[in-house]
Amino acid sequence: MLKAYIVDDEPLARDELKYLLTRSKQVVALGESDSVEEAMADIFELKPDLVFLDIELDEDSGLDLAKKLEKLKPAPAIVFATAYDEFALKAFELNAVDYILKPFDEERIGKTLEKIKRMQKIGDQDFPIYSSMNNNQNGKIAVLVDERIILLTYADIVYLESSEGKCIIETVDRKYKVSETLIVLEKKLTNTKFLRVHRSFIVNIDYIVEIEPWFNSTYNLIMKNGSKVPVSRTYVKGLKQILGF
Repeated sequence: MLKAYIVDDEPLARDELKYLLTRSKQVVALGESDSVEEAMADIFELKPDLVFLDIELDEDSGLDLAKKLEKLKPAPAIVFATAYDEFALKAFELNAVDYILKPFDEERIGKTLEKIKRMQKIGDQDFPIYSSMNNNQNGKIAVLVDERIILLTYADIVYLESSEGKCIIETVDRKYKVSETLIVLEKKLTNTKFLRVHRSFIVNIDYIVEIEPWFNSTYNLIMKNGSKVPVSRTYVKGLKQILGF
């Protein structure tokens, strides 16, 4: 059973969402709130698997709360549940699992829960949803591509890129556009030879052949296949520690 928390400043919207989640018989609602401060305290204590989050709260922004939730370990899956479709791109940049619009539709809620269940299935069979993989570089990672589960060998992956709410995986012979977000895949790649070098990029360090200085203390990584991957200032220190330059 999934454990959920609801953040919305409209009591009727919270009640409707709780009703639909209860009808699914797949979710138990641990709690609810209409403010970022109260929600953050509750979520830290209750540790839900997923959070249904409105964007336009009375005096707060759901986007700000999502940024804070990303830092929790383990971080809950985020489903934005809002009346505004113009925030969709920004929401997926924050690695949201899904984005649903009001008024809530039971069938649409069901699709969201099925998506989360598929993510659970290709990760660990027990929660939390996001699981770590072992440090065997010859191991495999399961990814969801067009409703199919595909196994990719770590050693074949050159880099991963976040693009428009999806993740593109560049391998030695082709690209895959997968349904999971970059943060989900990053957690699966814990303790492997993959390194976050940018908000939108994770690289396989075995494929780095050159480190090219760029402007404002940043770098570009030249990969074995000729690709260029940017390194933002935030991740330069970690790169230097790993590669010793």
